[in-house]
Amino acid sequence: MSEAQEQSQAHHVQWSSRSAFLMASIGAAVGLGNLWRFPYIAGENGGGAFVLIYIAFVLILGIPLIMAELALGRAGKMSAIGTMTKMVKSGHNPVWKMIGWLSILVPLMGLTYYSVVAGWSLDYITKAVTGSFSGIDAEGSGALFNGLLESWPRLTIWHSLYMVSVIIVVSLGVKAGLESTVKIMMPGLFILLAILSAYAMFTGEGRQAFNFLFSPDFSKITAQTVLVALGQALFSLAVGVGALITYGAYLPDNVSLPKAAAIIAVADTIVALLAGFMIFPIVFQYNLVPGEGPGLIFATLPIAFGQMPGGMIFGILFFLLLTFAAFTSSLAMLEPAIAWFEDKGMSRPLTSWATGGAAWAVGLIMLLSFNLLSDFKPLSFIGALADKNLFGIMDFIVANIMLPINALLLALFAGWAMSRKLVSEQIGYPQSSNGFLIWQFSTKYIAPIGIGIVVYMMIFGDPIEHINLLMEKLFG
Repeated sequence: MSEAQEQSQAHHVQWSSRSAFLMASIGAAVGLGNLWRFPYIAGENGGGAFVLIYIAFVLILGIPLIMAELALGRAGKMSAIGTMTKMVKSGHNPVWKMIGWLSILVPLMGLTYYSVVAGWSLDYITKAVTGSFSGIDAEGSGALFNGLLESWPRLTIWHSLYMVSVIIVVSLGVKAGLESTVKIMMPGLFILLAILSAYAMFTGEGRQAFNFLFSPDFSKITAQTVLVALGQALFSLAVGVGALITYGAYLPDNVSLPKAAAIIAVADTIVALLAGFMIFPIVFQYNLVPGEGPGLIFATLPIAFGQMPGGMIFGILFFLLLTFAAFTSSLAMLEPAIAWFEDKGMSRPLTSWATGGAAWAVGLIMLLSFNLLSDFKPLSFIGALADKNLFGIMDFIVANIMLPINALLLALFAGWAMSRKLVSEQIGYPQSSNGFLIWQFSTKYIAPIGIGIVVYMMIFGDPIEHINLLMEKLFG
């Protein structure tokens, strides 16, 4: 490829404004990880102590890593693969190209099953509208959710409708598609979240919910709690997903990356906390279990919606909110692959439909994991995957292995390999300034160690347990 060809391929449309970029980036970070995963993870890990550790990781690791991804994207001004290819050509080891490939594969593979869960929220909007939650008990709610999972035609309809909507928006481009959508959905998301959180806090057990989230019981902190909090921080902020490298490539040079990273991280954390304020007052008021697990949203909350005053309206707005959050994240999952095809001079509409169509097709297999293929567990010979269906295997590989490995590679590249001069130019801190030194220390030492432990834990299990076993063998 000639230099002229590379330069012509490098130019992408830029965000029309700083606010448009921020809304899109916050939309990429805010998703099911905030509204679905954070509440039940916090519930399973004791509430307040977990929340404080989670917030600490967002500030110490999240903001510096967001800055690193945005700096990398803006420096390259291409797709994640294009950016890392340029970095390799400038003298870096070819192994760093893995960041580019993972930054496209992770979100695209994630979209194949993420869209299935988003389809559940669409189905539950219709259930709320038709009054299906009215007077429902635990057995009835469980039957309602299982009925959805067992109906592959219904799952296919919602999955298809959702994916077609995502593809249409991405095919329209950065300004006409992504920007236009997030400018409507993100304000709508925050308005809905504020209304639902306020309503739940004032009509439910608001004080108990507040104490649960902000009165830490440090006796409940274990090594597992710390590692889960770190993993949730990475998952929630979309660090290592690849979307922020891609969105950074569309970013004008006059936008401050430290301010942008702080706004993205703070907004994402506020959404997670508001989700807790929205869900836990209802959970406690109706004597539900805060650590119910993934079924908290779809199997447990409808019980409360069926009993609470205005539950029908609350349920409609709640699942609409869930859909908005999932949709803006899904746009960011498909966009990195499309940006790569645009680097190659290919048509955005054509590649959007082809790539999105492929994700849709794989998603069909994922949704069959809950019905026709529910007993198909192809990796039963691998301990961690023995009892998982295809959906569970894909989720485990993407969220527990590929995403943290990519986040680790990003931290290592930004902290150890990326030019200090280039980083300084992008983040706007002189190399001798405190801001730069703090950023460098976090990305060079704290992030790789922390993420490395998470990767080890996800693949091999609890490292503390392994150390204890080793000590027993060595010293009896």
